Amino acid sequence: MHNTQNLEQTSHILHLALPKMASLAIPVTPENYAIWFDYFAETNINLKRAIDGLIANKVQFTPEVNLGLYNRFIEERSPEIIENVHIETQILINSLLNKVELLNLGTESFSANLNEFGEKLQTTPNADELHLIVECIADEVEQVIANNRHMAVSLASLSEEITSLKDEMDNLSKVAMTDELTSLKNRRSYELFAAEQVTKFNDTQTICSLLMIDIDDFKVFNDTFGHLIGDKVLAYVALAMKNTVKGDDLVARYGGEEFVVMLPNAKLNDAVNVAEKIRERISLKQLSIGKEKKQNLGHITVSIGVATIQTGDDTDTLFYRADEQLYIAKSAGKNCVKFA
Repeated sequence: MHNTQNLEQTSHILHLALPKMASLAIPVTPENYAIWFDYFAETNINLKRAIDGLIANKVQFTPEVNLGLYNRFIEERSPEIIENVHIETQILINSLLNKVELLNLGTESFSANLNEFGEKLQTTPNADELHLIVECIADEVEQVIANNRHMAVSLASLSEEITSLKDEMDNLSKVAMTDELTSLKNRRSYELFAAEQVTKFNDTQTICSLLMIDIDDFKVFNDTFGHLIGDKVLAYVALAMKNTVKGDDLVARYGGEEFVVMLPNAKLNDAVNVAEKIRERISLKQLSIGKEKKQNLGHITVSIGVATIQTGDDTDTLFYRADEQLYIAKSAGKNCVKFA
């Protein structure tokens, strides 16, 4: 009974925590889930007060904020709490297995009773005994039909619950991989994609290239016009890149004013051509702001470093070489593409 109560409580907390994390754009990681499991379990009053305060003050739950909550309130007890991350999936699995087991028991019992009736028939029963056997078979059939109807309703309900949870998890996964401001992929998404491309190169020698892109003099926009205008610049650059890069290529915001573009199957020359197209597309337009678009920010420009994967590369070395070329582009006067 105690275990059943624990499972029911965990399931209840799951249905509270996941939608709340989704509404706050918090990635579903073991650490983040541990925070919100504890929050809704109401076993850590100091954690609850801290989160309620953040929500009341409309503080965004950035990775730094989430890490701070984890380090301050969860880390010492993390093995105990993070174990609950696995429980919610087991709840549904156990529920389904129990229902299937009950169905199997019902059919096994029916089969056993039919065999017993068959054995009785072989002894040439009298009319009363035969009538009783027929009545018992009819009762057994009705019971199996009733059980199966109940099982069908129960399984349908469980299926709806699983589908709903799957949709929630899919949405949370998308949020966890997307940069909220630009709608591009985020750094985590890039890192996973880059790791896949490096593995693919090591296995099949399939080439790939990386572009590191940095907005020139971005600090000036923030300092002169404020962070809201800085956000508009970021969104403009992101849209320009998204409209330039197509197919299986990945465009992501790495952080701040830095972006990355991962180009599978692209040799160095091809990657440099893409980089030049991005640079030209961004620099051609003058960005205007304000209600009547009277305030001109001038031309937005970017510097780009390009590197192509080589034997012995991992994600860090490939990134380092692209970033090194970006530094060279900045030193060469900005608004240019450098490669090695």
